[in-house]
Amino acid sequence: MSESDALSRRRLRTWIRLLRLTKGAENHLREYLRVIHGSTLPRFDVMAALHRHRDPMKMSALSRELLVSNGNATAVVERLEKDGLADRAPGDEDRRVVMVRMTDKGREVFEAQAKGHEAEVNAYFEALGPDELNTIRDLLKRIEGTANDQDG
Repeated sequence: MSESDALSRRRLRTWIRLLRLTKGAENHLREYLRVIHGSTLPRFDVMAALHRHRDPMKMSALSRELLVSNGNATAVVERLEKDGLADRAPGDEDRRVVMVRMTDKGREVFEAQAKGHEAEVNAYFEALGPDELNTIRDLLKRIEGTANDQDG
């Protein structure tokens, strides 16, 4: 096997390990949200985006930020609205535009979930110190930069 082939296989094994780690962490967080908060990861993600923006945001911008279809974002927002955690309204300038925001109750619920979510992620990475976390961050940024170069 050539040196190039060996490096290619190592990269593939690294990719598989990253996927396994990501899937395991995601499954753990899904279960945590389900059991402790009676919620789902998509709901948490939508609420996190709305919490970050504070002001009402367009449904289309929300779906773009979350990298999901408008239909998927709308379904989650409808459930949040039904539970009193978010509300929707037509845009002021264009009535076809739907604006969504988190309610005060939604912020309260999200902040409790976010605190627990952070604690779970912290526990997941507790074996790593600051230098190791910096190294991982820097390596992932390099990979991300390479991937972005290939896209453009």
